Amino acid sequence: MIVIPAIDLKEGRCVRLEQGLMEKDTVYCDDPAAQAKTWQDQGGELLHIVDLDGAFAGTPRNREAIKAIVDAIDIPTELGGGVRDLATIEAYLDLGIDRVILGTVAKENPQLVAEACRKFPGKIVVGIDANNGFVAVRGWADVTEKKATELAREMEGFGVEAIIYTDIARDGMMQGPNLEATRQLAESISIPVIASGGVSSLKDIENLMAIEASGVVGVITGKAIYTGALDLREAVALTKKGSR
Repeated sequence: MIVIPAIDLKEGRCVRLEQGLMEKDTVYCDDPAAQAKTWQDQGGELLHIVDLDGAFAGTPRNREAIKAIVDAIDIPTELGGGVRDLATIEAYLDLGIDRVILGTVAKENPQLVAEACRKFPGKIVVGIDANNGFVAVRGWADVTEKKATELAREMEGFGVEAIIYTDIARDGMMQGPNLEATRQLAESISIPVIASGGVSSLKDIENLMAIEASGVVGVITGKAIYTGALDLREAVALTKKGSR
């Protein structure tokens, strides 16, 4: 299992939100590229980037900051937020992003996901954000009637590289991930699942490692590493120790 540091971009700065609410943001850094380099230096093997403005606007909004991040680090990157068409996917891949995350569009236009997987094999990840097990879209503003597990199975059929599963109620709240929901989702499909939302301690990492056999290959951490509740170096060391 790998620990994946997150950089959430709002107006060109690193922020964290509580439960996806744009008005509940905390600015942690004005220089996202420097922050990305810090996470790489502390052992991060993959960087998770979210264009928050893009997620709400439905179109990319932080291109300059994203380009600066990619240029500053050597580790792979994955990026989501406001990606709604093939042209945007291609533009991000050309910019140097390694994997593009599709969220809202996976529910609202699944054929685009299928097309993207055909055109950019191995480069497409789907982010499934759930509220009480049901898929939420448009920056989590709308909760649908579709079950997260149902959407995950559809996406698996298209050939996506992985599923990032976020439990909205836990995100930014430092209450620990929803282990049971994450395990159930991972066991319902055969492609890798990355857990997101609520990680606040080494114990949370340990708990996720215990369900690794279900197909949970990574964990995204944001607020915890910014506040110091979780030390990225220690978290990475723990996963390395566990995999030996």
